[in-house]
Amino acid sequence: MESAGAYGAGKAGSVTFDPVAFFTHPRTVLRLMSWVFSMVVFSCIVNEGYINIGSERLLCVFNNNADACNFGVTIGVACFLGSIFFLILDVYFPSISSVKDRRRAVLLDLVFSGLASFLWFVGFCFLANQWQATSPDELPLAQGSDAARATIAFCFFSILTWAVLTLSALRRFLTGSNRNLFTWQHLEPPAGSARATPYPIANGATIVTTNPYQAPPFTETLDPQKLTQQRPVAPAF
Repeated sequence: MESAGAYGAGKAGSVTFDPVAFFTHPRTVLRLMSWVFSMVVFSCIVNEGYINIGSERLLCVFNNNADACNFGVTIGVACFLGSIFFLILDVYFPSISSVKDRRRAVLLDLVFSGLASFLWFVGFCFLANQWQATSPDELPLAQGSDAARATIAFCFFSILTWAVLTLSALRRFLTGSNRNLFTWQHLEPPAGSARATPYPIANGATIVTTNPYQAPPFTETLDPQKLTQQRPVAPAF
């Protein structure tokens, strides 16, 4: 079996795209979950995260702090688009033959996932703190309260998914990948299952070996009688 090469570069284009294997891969499932969570966060804030009390000015439900709503929308949209980008990158990754390009792709995934998990943690703490500081008088009839709680909850869920993606990308990057850990591709059968290679020798016998360097293909079995007949005789003096 040929080595998969760094980040699976040796297997580029050797396996056709399998939608079932791709969408059932744990990494793809995590990306889809992160995509849904980020969409829930920014949609909750955009749709119900602002209220107006006796004026046309919209106020953020998180303690009337516009920075809290802006932060949630920004990170939600960024991770929403990032999840789509890395899903597309996962699909086209097997066709990338350059080892350097594959390394850059894995490194980009590591950096983005780590940054996203950190920002989701900051956003969760920030939004939870601002929601705790919000008084009931600021939300007549509890307007936007369900959206605020949903936003905080899905911020927490996003921390978990992006943290797992970060650890997965870190393992991929550190191993350098003797096997393809980035995509849905699987390795070829192990070397032990390789078919033995027979080498013919003299007198109709054969040598069977799985190691091409174990025995040369041109091996001859010498006949003892032939050796006796061809033994030189010492001259008599």
